[in-house]
Amino acid sequence: MSKSEASNLLLFGKWSFKDVKVEDITLKTAININPTLLPHSFGRHANQKFAKSKTNIVERLANVLMHFGKKYAKNTGRMGGKKYNSLKIVRSALEIIHLKTGQNPLQVLIKAIENSAPNEDTTRLMYGGVVYHVAVDISPQRRVDLALRFISEGVREATFNKTTSIEEVLADELILAANNDQNSYAVKKKNEQERIAMSSR
Repeated sequence: MSKSEASNLLLFGKWSFKDVKVEDITLKTAININPTLLPHSFGRHANQKFAKSKTNIVERLANVLMHFGKKYAKNTGRMGGKKYNSLKIVRSALEIIHLKTGQNPLQVLIKAIENSAPNEDTTRLMYGGVVYHVAVDISPQRRVDLALRFISEGVREATFNKTTSIEEVLADELILAANNDQNSYAVKKKNEQERIAMSSR
């Protein structure tokens, strides 16, 4: 496949990557938006250090949604390892976003990740047997990891033992996060983490 053909690929045959932009310059290296038809790398990045940054961001969203079984156990239950089911959920959620907003759902996803990615965290330092909590900056890759984790946690909390469909909840969470709405679980978690880090400076 030539480069021109590859650049014209539509995600799931529907949405173009052409006009999708990462506005946060610190996250440009950590968010991969290379055109692809089906976001499935078959785990080629699994044993390479930092290679998940080269994995398409839609696939990474599908990967964190697979951690959806027992409430406090990530890789168990009905979604543990079911990549195809996870991709179907993401596809349906993107379609709902497109119907609700009229925008390219890929751009909404990128904006949601940018707004949900915390800039600071705390770490534990020990001096003379006394533990101190100190604020530290977060690397771009970890910022994306945390944003995806917050989004998936919000979806899990909102749908666990509920009748609401996961596709609708995921779409609503991404739209709220893209608008930087305080009703978004991911945005709340980000602000809470940054507030704790600020108090530890």
